[in-house]
Amino acid sequence: MPRTIDGQLSARGIKVAIVAARFNAFIVDRLVEGAVDALTRHGVADGDITVVHCPGAFEIPQVAKRLADGGEYGAVVCLGSVIRGATTHYDYVAGHAAYGIAEVAMSAKVPVIFGVLTTENIEQAVERAGTKAGNKGWDAALAALEMASLYAQLDGGGPKR
Repeated sequence: MPRTIDGQLSARGIKVAIVAARFNAFIVDRLVEGAVDALTRHGVADGDITVVHCPGAFEIPQVAKRLADGGEYGAVVCLGSVIRGATTHYDYVAGHAAYGIAEVAMSAKVPVIFGVLTTENIEQAVERAGTKAGNKGWDAALAALEMASLYAQLDGGGPKR
């Protein structure tokens, strides 16, 4: 039987940074609430969660990189909302956020999680921020906990505390 390694969803003592875009705050604030709720319900202390606000989704990768490289956090959760409009602005911002966060995640020693909504309209964003489609901030926070646990196992130690 093959050896199996799975991440766990309990992370008492882990420190988590949440990077939250201010643009579309009426959506992002709900994502942050969902993420904080998920983290605290799974054992992360309130004092071990730091929310860092930046102007918009375009700026998330640069903030995430500083937090991931700083050595203080065991995981970084990136939350934002980009809603398609009548111009090509959406394509550039959504693409840069996705590419930038992925680039940070690939080079970081801690998990960096993509939780940026990229939706066609406001209704879709609202659905993913705590209504019909659940709360994607919650989902991103759980992914951060699982990945932090998985990294710790792959690195031969416990979660970064």
